[in-house]
Amino acid sequence: MTKLQKVRVTVMGLGRHGGGVGVVRYLAERGARVTVTDLQPADALTDSLGAVADLPIERYRLGGHDPGDFETADCVVVNPAVPPGHPLLRLARSRGVPVTTEIDLLLDGCPTRLAAVTGSNGKSTTCAMLAEILRADGRPCHLGGNFGISLLPHVDTMHREDWVVLELSSFQLARLSRSTRGADVAIVTGCTPNHLDWHGTLDEYVRAKQRILTAQSTDSLAILCDHDPRLREWMPLVRGRLLSLRDDAPLDGLGVPGLHNRQNARLAATAAEAIGCTRQAIARALHEFPGLPHRLGCIGEVQGRQFYDDSKSTTPEATAVALETLAGRTWLLAGGHDKGADLELIAGALARHGAGACFFGAAADRLTVAAAQHASRAPVSRKKTLSEALHWCWQRSQPGDRILLSPGCASFDQFRDYVHRAEVFARLVNAMKFRDSPDFASV
Repeated sequence: MTKLQKVRVTVMGLGRHGGGVGVVRYLAERGARVTVTDLQPADALTDSLGAVADLPIERYRLGGHDPGDFETADCVVVNPAVPPGHPLLRLARSRGVPVTTEIDLLLDGCPTRLAAVTGSNGKSTTCAMLAEILRADGRPCHLGGNFGISLLPHVDTMHREDWVVLELSSFQLARLSRSTRGADVAIVTGCTPNHLDWHGTLDEYVRAKQRILTAQSTDSLAILCDHDPRLREWMPLVRGRLLSLRDDAPLDGLGVPGLHNRQNARLAATAAEAIGCTRQAIARALHEFPGLPHRLGCIGEVQGRQFYDDSKSTTPEATAVALETLAGRTWLLAGGHDKGADLELIAGALARHGAGACFFGAAADRLTVAAAQHASRAPVSRKKTLSEALHWCWQRSQPGDRILLSPGCASFDQFRDYVHRAEVFARLVNAMKFRDSPDFASV
């Protein structure tokens, strides 16, 4: 794939939010004959199509797939979210057509040094912290991967002395080819059951995560979170040097709250110091780090109640951490698409730390049953929508209480993504500020 002139490439999944735009641009600008295919019709892909309108795309196949595009291609580039057993991918492989991903193309093409981060929770924050430290130390750094930013269009401007910091999901890792270069520095923030609806089994999920280590070379570095005892079993997989987390990382001025963020900062600081960053740069970057959007940020106050947006919480572990961090009288809004994770973790954290909860979306029934099994004294209800759930919590809350959106589930049952979910929550909260008695039905 290093020579793309006139190579027939089928890109499976352009995406409503431009997830495939970067790879389409990369391929087309290098002379590939690109077919873009997506299940969504053109009117649902307006923004993404506009972003590639200037490119010489050979064919658009929208509103459905054509098997011929997979049989006759020289290569198929697949969106990470497409299930591994998809019939059209099996068809391509049966015809000898290689299937690859944007991440494989990036790793094949970028000349830089590479730090990669994975984990069930905390990987986005750890990536962002590490990138900020590298920049504070004067090292050119490119942040991307599952973080939502395609780096492929920037490959030509990268240099050997630069660093690429990649957040890698289990979907992306599961599809890494055996010949793909591994990370110079690999960080694992932890591993708890997640995305079992996609991987099928916990063993497959774990194997996907472990690819971040098994893809490395013998001169690489690996850092495993020491707060997750399950990662001790991963140590024999490390091919290079396993680093211990620094207990003396400069965390006193850490700008974001919570024990989980201190752990993320330790991981980032350990990696940065191994790379050669100064302690002064590490301390300054961590002190100034503002946190990520939709990660336990207070978005407003209405009649003495504070509202927290933790929409990026898509696992039960993340929701449990959010409840523990806020503590006090906190009313929880949780639910969404059920990925097959252990929702008991949310129920247990609610019983220990929450004032009450209202569950919404597809996982509401399972969450309600789990809360009942914990015999929590906290009142619990379930509603169909986020708006209805927020209304329920509002009616029972008092001045001084917190109302926390920390779903612990994916967003795809009712929202485009976690950002859309956060936007709806913020709109509901903002509307409340202008009403003496909030009317949720009108929002």
